[in-house]
Amino acid sequence: MDRKQSRMSSEVLAPAETGEHERIGKPVQDRCGPATVIEPLVREPGDLPWTRRIRLRGKVVEILVPIHGPSSRRSFLMMGGMGIVGYVFILGGSRSGKSRYAEERACELAQRTAWPVVYLATGTVTDAEMQARILGHQRRRPAHWTTVEEPMEVAHWLDRCQAPTVVLLDCLSFLLNNWMFAGLNDQVIAQRMAALARSLQTFQYGLVVVSNEVGQGIVPESSLARRYRDALGSLNQKVAQMADHVIWMVAGLPVDIRKLGPQW
Repeated sequence: MDRKQSRMSSEVLAPAETGEHERIGKPVQDRCGPATVIEPLVREPGDLPWTRRIRLRGKVVEILVPIHGPSSRRSFLMMGGMGIVGYVFILGGSRSGKSRYAEERACELAQRTAWPVVYLATGTVTDAEMQARILGHQRRRPAHWTTVEEPMEVAHWLDRCQAPTVVLLDCLSFLLNNWMFAGLNDQVIAQRMAALARSLQTFQYGLVVVSNEVGQGIVPESSLARRYRDALGSLNQKVAQMADHVIWMVAGLPVDIRKLGPQW
């Protein structure tokens, strides 16, 4: 069985803690239990993350091991069910269950990696209704999560994040809203969207991103609303193209969009 086949047949494993130098037969403690190294850390062609083959519960399995550095894009693998490979994009309409589902996925990532969760909030209090909405989200989140309010410079924050972290970015819709109401023109907004897409793509750790789908209703009456709709649609496309999983929320139920794509 080659490496690709071995990886795809792996059981669900969380990444193990290890250094770069190991010996065959070394006992290690994987988060799923005691294991033995049968092939040490290797570097494969194509700039893939570090991999390690171990014997766990009588099975030979291959896992990806977290590393630190610019070449390590989302350096862990979890198989089974819908699965997560580090970068999950969740979108849907209003009250579709986006945020609640995103919080569940962030919790799952944190449990499997033992990484802390940072809730990267882009919304700001503009009126009593918005304040009540934000308070509702805050009460629902686990108390041990760290909340960072970043209404404008999300890309810069992601680029500066060096510690292993699960980031829940909620949401792109408010981020674009903030850019537009700050008076940024279309050219600057396009540059910011491209920079954000790059930062999301190169982020090394766990990432759950939330956005609204606003393009399925009637054509907005005002030019500002049409401008917002078009810009958010473009941003969602950029983010979805790079994400490992794209989840469409319908009445609180997640739909894996990539599994619905054409099979040719």
